[in-house]
Amino acid sequence: MAIGSGLGAQVGIAAESSYGTFLAPTKFIEFTKESIVLKKTTAQSAGIAAGRLMPLSSRRVVTQREASGSLEMEVTNKGMGVLLQTLMGTSVTPVQQAATAAYLQTHTLADVAGKSLMIQKGIPLTTGAVTDKSFVGCKITGAEFSCSVGEMLTASFDIDAKDCDEGQTLAAATYPSMSPFHFGQLGVRTGSYGTETARDGIRKVSVKIERGMAVDRFYANSSALKKEPISNEQVKITGSLEMDYVDTTLDDLHTSDAATSLVIEFIGPLIAATHYETFRIKLPAVRFDEGPPTVDGFDVIKPTMNFTALYDGTNPVAIEYMSTDVTL
Repeated sequence: MAIGSGLGAQVGIAAESSYGTFLAPTKFIEFTKESIVLKKTTAQSAGIAAGRLMPLSSRRVVTQREASGSLEMEVTNKGMGVLLQTLMGTSVTPVQQAATAAYLQTHTLADVAGKSLMIQKGIPLTTGAVTDKSFVGCKITGAEFSCSVGEMLTASFDIDAKDCDEGQTLAAATYPSMSPFHFGQLGVRTGSYGTETARDGIRKVSVKIERGMAVDRFYANSSALKKEPISNEQVKITGSLEMDYVDTTLDDLHTSDAATSLVIEFIGPLIAATHYETFRIKLPAVRFDEGPPTVDGFDVIKPTMNFTALYDGTNPVAIEYMSTDVTL
């Protein structure tokens, strides 16, 4: 029996072979918070019958089923590949670095057609029994990565799902030994793509990726369930850099509206040779929208520089992930 509280909860995931088809979890996520729930659309008959004062219970129908919510976690040195692939869209195979135990995943921005997850939640009753809720056809419609002084690197994934299946068997959770990325490993660089230089004074970073999708594809002959969402907007990537005003580099970029390449990376312990645990976001062209410095009292000036990432015409947005994971 599990602990009869959130302490006994679990989340497992698997990359689906086809949209909306259940697969048993292959990885288990050490999450901090989740809000994925079934949403149903109902219709109630409004037929008039002599003397009837209330609608008939038997005349209520479910016309649509879907699910949505978010999954929040710390970004760790293992087990992130499936989530990153579903977010970014590229089919990725980890590449071994020389003959070491280090494997590099390069997730470049692409269409996410065919990329979906099964997410299985185990929700404990107070008795310790655990209920199963398996969400099929889970698309990641957005994600936000953030880290500030003294904190872990965290991620929040926005989920849209086809349905909730409560008839599956709850898988037994197992977790690999892993550790989180954190502020002490953070580096921020700007400049020309490929030759960016370190920026001083950065206290907090945040990057948000939004993937606009048609999530309302409900058709006849589909038993009230949706077809796989498809991209219907350009990808929007925004973020912010909170900083002490140590120099004018980013302020000058705001004034000129010039583009710069931005690299946000977390470099962890050595795996082998020259290969370190790494989580890196590469944005080849960002432009700063707002955040020039202002004086608000006696304290050190702390501007927050908000940016929008754009395509530089050559280099793709990418998330690089170095770990000991041989497979996603």
